[in-house]
Order: sequence, then structure tokens, then C-alpha cells
Amino acid sequence: MGGGTLSAVSNTFQVDLRGIVDLLSHHLYASPRVYVRELLQNAVDAITATGDLAAGSVTMTTGDHGLRVADNGIGLTEAQVHELLATIGRSSKRDELGFARHEFLGQFGIGLLSCFLVADEIRVHTRRAGAEPVLWTGYSDGRYDVRAGDDREPGTTVTLLPRRGSEHLLSSTSVRELAELYGSLLPVRVEVDGERVTTGSVPWENSDAALAAYGEKVFGFRPFDAVELKVPEAGLTGVAFILPTPVNPATRGGHRVYLKRMLLSESVEGLLPEWAFFARCVVDSTELRPTASREALYDDGLLADTRDAIADQLRGWLVRLAATDPRKLAQFLEVHHLGVKALALHDDEMLRLVEQWFAMETNMGRLTLAEFRERYGVIRYAATTDEFRQLAAVAAAQEVALINGGYVYDADLIRRLATVDADVRVERLEPSDLATRFTAVDTETELRLRPFLTAAQRRLDRLGCEVQVRAFDPATLPALYLVSRSAAFHEEFTTGRDRADDLWGGVLDALAHTAPPDRPQLVLNHRNPLVRRVTALADPELIGLAVESLYGQALMLGHHPIKPADAALLTTSFLGLLERAVPGEKDA
Repeated sequence: MGGGTLSAVSNTFQVDLRGIVDLLSHHLYASPRVYVRELLQNAVDAITATGDLAAGSVTMTTGDHGLRVADNGIGLTEAQVHELLATIGRSSKRDELGFARHEFLGQFGIGLLSCFLVADEIRVHTRRAGAEPVLWTGYSDGRYDVRAGDDREPGTTVTLLPRRGSEHLLSSTSVRELAELYGSLLPVRVEVDGERVTTGSVPWENSDAALAAYGEKVFGFRPFDAVELKVPEAGLTGVAFILPTPVNPATRGGHRVYLKRMLLSESVEGLLPEWAFFARCVVDSTELRPTASREALYDDGLLADTRDAIADQLRGWLVRLAATDPRKLAQFLEVHHLGVKALALHDDEMLRLVEQWFAMETNMGRLTLAEFRERYGVIRYAATTDEFRQLAAVAAAQEVALINGGYVYDADLIRRLATVDADVRVERLEPSDLATRFTAVDTETELRLRPFLTAAQRRLDRLGCEVQVRAFDPATLPALYLVSRSAAFHEEFTTGRDRADDLWGGVLDALAHTAPPDRPQLVLNHRNPLVRRVTALADPELIGLAVESLYGQALMLGHHPIKPADAALLTTSFLGLLERAVPGEKDA
């Protein structure tokens, strides 16, 4: 390199204004429809600056020459036009001019660029009291010019000349729909082609009937109930509409959020906790912060606190229902029990509510946990729906009450109830536990059955199943297949090891050297007439076919998984019995 030196030179970035306009107007906003919201925001800010919202008005007029939006707000001087309409990304001058106070809705000037989504040319004709009128004209290629305007009363008129292909967005119908969508709650009078689109009030100040009708209009359902919401810290008021029908808990429900009476979005997420998927909200806030595009809420500490506060109010509504309208609470839980149960996993108050009011499936009919405790003392449950199906009828015949804990959260809630209340006794009923309640056959019968059991056991040894004969109710059930948790785990473990590759197979082999689990049991019911006839057979081959058939039936009745070996056994035993039943040519 040469011996010269480079001197430090201060430079400024070269900004492609056309590119900035394109970036802001085409990529910051999700839809060109937001241009109406931005025009309304600027107009309401200008009216707010006068200090007299009640006298404020915004008129929107459509026609062949585009859209004209006029307000009787404070207006701008020529210096303010340069600072607010032509300086992108600069806020200090805006603050000095008084447009950054808490009361204002948007970023005056930046939002105006959204109009380039639908217009090639924007004209802003404005006048501030005591100053000369000014006409600012901006073009979509990044140019603008400022000149003297026509004499007029203080205020601002924005005129949009539509770009080709966007004329429909500036039509009377579109502008009216969008102005009503975004600005219906604004506290100033807004008219579109002479028709007023603002109400000047919020829907949660109306009667219950009117509020229900509003919820149906906005969300498309007649609400089950409406819960008033208030979070002073966020300046938030509003209402949560409770859905009347079940909804997928994974569905992220969108909420209608207004900021200072201007619609932010119809589908804001993150306003409610995940468990409250059964509610859709309409709220207005003065303190929550929007994102740059003003189409979502900024996820900060205040939003988190607001979410917690709304959760508390929904929880309080449920508790009030329990105290004042148990029937309505029961109806709600029938529809939206998943959300309440999810909350009850970590909320003691909701756990008690579930215990008292949510009816669970049992082999004695649908009962709440409180009713179950009162009748049967110990809360016995099956951890999975398959276990419940296997055990329900037999347990009922032994006068053992059993809850199906296989539905989402149910087993967890039952176990949690025992941790928060020392008086609650909870037991998980094992299939093998049920066998201890069966009656053993007498000694004479047991001796007589030994040849049969030997032949039957020999047939089922290859399936790893132990054959027993017991007497139990109901007598109509010939056989019951019982498998302990350890045996079920061992079976799943073995299946996984067989399917694993060499590396993981070796790891699983190393873990497999543990004490052998209890073998599954095929318990034959000696009270069943068919079983008694089978046990009286003398032909070992016929005994084997009969026992295999009973084994297959027990698997299916108990909703047990059918492995390939079981399926093959069912086929061979069926064909074998059929061959014995139908005489062949030699026998005929």
C-alpha cells in the first residue's frame, strides 16, 4: 500500500425516497384497506389538538375525481407541512409541534404514506388559524411540492387520486364499509357521502340484548354469555363473548381491539391466556402499544399484565356462576370443559370448581368427583380409556366404582386433587388388581381342571400369556385379558427394540436386563356355561383351539391392540374350529 493516509470524512446516507415510499406503503401494511384508517387517524388527531372533540367532524366524499376527506381540526402551517408530511422517521419536530401527546392516535405523516397503496397522487390542503393556507402534493415516485392554497376555514382536506386498478377501493361502498369498520366507535362525527358511520358510544355500554346482538353481528354467533372487562392499568374496557359451541383448543382465536376508539385489528392474538380459547373479545385501550403497522399489539410487560388481569376476570365469572347459576355453569362446562380443566391444573379455585360441577364418565354413570367421593369414598380411576373399557363392566359387577381418567387432563386432575386435599383418597386401578377380587374355584374343581390348564397353558406359552380359571361376574363374560402396567411397558419396549436400528438396538438391549414383568393373564370365567363345557374337553387339540378363540375374543372385547401374532392366531383358531364343526368328505 502507498504511504498516503485517508482523512476521516463525515457523510450522510443517500436515501432513495421512492424506495422508502414503496417500503412503507407496500410492505409495512398487510392490506391496502388500512389507508382509510390512517386518514381517519390523522383527522381525529387534528381535531383532538383543538381540544374540542365534541364539535369535531370528518366528512368523506367519493366521486369520479377520487376521495376527499375533510376535517375541522387544527390544521398545519407551511413549516409544519414540511416537517410532518415530508420528513420520514423523524419525531423530534413532531413532538415540538404538539402531535406526539398521549391523546393522539397515530404517527401523522407516516400513516399518510399508506395512501400510496391506492393513489398515485395525494393532495393535502390545510390551514391553521392565523396562518396562510397551504397545498402539499405528494407523488408515488417520491416527489412532492408545496404551494399556497385557497383561502378556507382552519382544517385539512386530503384528496386521493386513484391509481389504475384501485378505483374500487375508493368507491362509495368500499369507503363507507371501511370507515364504519375502523371508525364506528370514534367520539367524533364521521360521514361518508352524507351518511353517518359513527355511533359515538361503545357496545358494552348498551343493554344485554343489544350487546348480544352486537356479538352475533361481529363474530357470527349468539354468545353464551358476555363478561365485562376492565383493566385500569391499560386503560382497557370491553367485553368477552363466550362461544356457545365447542371449539378446537389449538385454534388461535382473534379478538377485535380498538386503541383510543380506532380499530387496530379484527384478529389480534395474545390478548387472552391460552386456556381461554372459549372467549372472543372486543376491547378498547388507551395505553396498550401497537406495532409499527398498527395492526397488532406490541408484546411488552403491559400486555402481559393485561392478559393476566383478563384471565382473573374470566376466572371470577366462572366462580360467580358456580355461586349464582349452577345450571348455567354446568351447561358451560359441558361445552368448554377443556379450557377450565387446563386452568384447573395449576389453579386451586378452578380445581374445586371442576370437582364440584364437571361430570366425568364412570362405570356407574356420569358423576362429578364430589359426587363420586360422597358415594364411594375412594376415587378409583383407570388412566387410559382403553383400560377403562377393559375393566368397567367387570369392575361394576364386583361393585367397584371406576372413573375413566383417559380423557384430556382428567387423570392429572384426579391426582392433583389428592395433593391439595389430604382427605381425598385416590387409587389407580390396575387390571391385575381386579383379579384379586375374583373368587378362586374350590380344591376339587382345581384338581379336576389341571389337565385342561396344562393343555391350555402349553398352547398360550408362545404368546407369553398365563391361563387361570376364576369365578367372577358378569357370568355372561367368558374370559378377560388382564395386563399389568409393567407387562404393557415391557411389551412396548420389546416392540421398540425389535424395530430399532443396530445402534439404538444395542442401547435398548443394555436396558433390557431387568426383572421380568408379570405375564399377562387370560382369566377364564368358571361361572360362564361355555367355559365350563370347554374345561370338560378331553381332546388337547380341541382345548387349544377353544382357548385360542377365547383369547382372541378377550383381546377384542377389552380393546387391546392386536399384534400380528394375535391376528394369525385368531385366523388359525377360527379355521380350526370350523374344520372340526364341518365334517369333511371322509366323515360324510
